[in-house]
Amino acid sequence: MIFKAVGDGRPYPDHGRESSQDWSDVPPRQVRLDELVTTKRNLDLDTLLADDSTFFGDLFAHVVEYRGVLYLEDGLHRAVRAALHQRPILHARVLTVG
Repeated sequence: MIFKAVGDGRPYPDHGRESSQDWSDVPPRQVRLDELVTTKRNLDLDTLLADDSTFFGDLFAHVVEYRGVLYLEDGLHRAVRAALHQRPILHARVLTVG
């Protein structure tokens, strides 16, 4: 299993960070893929295969830590790419809420 679980939606309260700029003050760190719960069940294959998928966004995935669980809010394509390259670690901005 690549991820801890595959979720569908955000079980945590709204944190008010919508854009990449809103996340820029959250320092990136390494997280293990097998500790992440996804918030999306589907991945757009075009996004996964695009060479410039991070051109208009953040270079790091966005993870929300809520009640001790790490939820992958944005960056599913980055996480799957890491898994395909047999890398168990992803660099992500981790925001703790709640």
